[in-house]
Amino acid sequence: MNPNFTWDDLQFFLAVARTGQLSTAARRLRTSHATVSRRIDRLEFALKVKLFERNPRGYVLTTMGQRFVETAERMERETEQLQLDISDGMTAQRGVVRLSTLEGFGNFFLADRLGEFAERYPNISLELVAIQQIMSLSRKEADIAVALAAPKAGAYHAEVLTPYTLHVYGARSYLAGQPPIRTRSDLGSHRFVGYIDDMIFTPGLDYLGEIQPGLRAHFQSSSILTQLKAVRQGLGLCVLPHFMAKDEPNLEIVLPDEIELKRTYWLICHRDLIAIPRVRAVRDFLVDAAVENRGCFLRETPFALTGPRRVLERQ
Repeated sequence: MNPNFTWDDLQFFLAVARTGQLSTAARRLRTSHATVSRRIDRLEFALKVKLFERNPRGYVLTTMGQRFVETAERMERETEQLQLDISDGMTAQRGVVRLSTLEGFGNFFLADRLGEFAERYPNISLELVAIQQIMSLSRKEADIAVALAAPKAGAYHAEVLTPYTLHVYGARSYLAGQPPIRTRSDLGSHRFVGYIDDMIFTPGLDYLGEIQPGLRAHFQSSSILTQLKAVRQGLGLCVLPHFMAKDEPNLEIVLPDEIELKRTYWLICHRDLIAIPRVRAVRDFLVDAAVENRGCFLRETPFALTGPRRVLERQ
């Protein structure tokens, strides 16, 4: 290795490579924009190669930079494994991990367990991003994602986190003033709250057509939290996850024995990151929390996972 740069320089390089922005990398490294820029310049000077193309939208890896990422990430894994080997494990479980989740899972399940996470891993700084559609694992804008489907291609580790059920809910005040709902066909005469059609970024969120073809939302929002508040106020019926709506005293399930949607949360990570101790720690916490709270995701008679946990390693 060229003696004119250090491992710290490689950490700055990886942060910029993963975010594409000096300012974002600086926030993740808890330093300044100018320091990141200076470290990147120093690394390029020491290596005598150009690692990034600078443009108004950010830093883009050159061909040589893309090759150098593989080397730097291998060194990162080996360094953190060495730290783990020579410590009690807590020292190596240190640093920043960015977790991208769907809004419902992040705000209505994980947020309530952040204190437990901080107590268990005091040296890990967790960045929770609950706007998944703008995050990209392929560009390493996030280290781990909780999503509704496993990736079909790419070098990913993917495993089932938990199945969950969804139901049609309505406010008691709304249902009391509307025609009774005795069968699925009665739903067509009711207002619905749902996602904005052209902003549904994953098929797993497209609920209404699955309940009854032709159903359309009268009030639409890209936020499941806003949808929950809308149905509380009696704007219409809404499809909500059981773990979000089960403790809402003013909501009741419509046609509980006839309509139940099933989805699965997947935990996804780049295969080359899953062995990093801090990333592995977040993964273990999420898996443990999901297993311990399986009952809150599945209403009454859960459809259980059978056999071993499903884990996929994409090439």
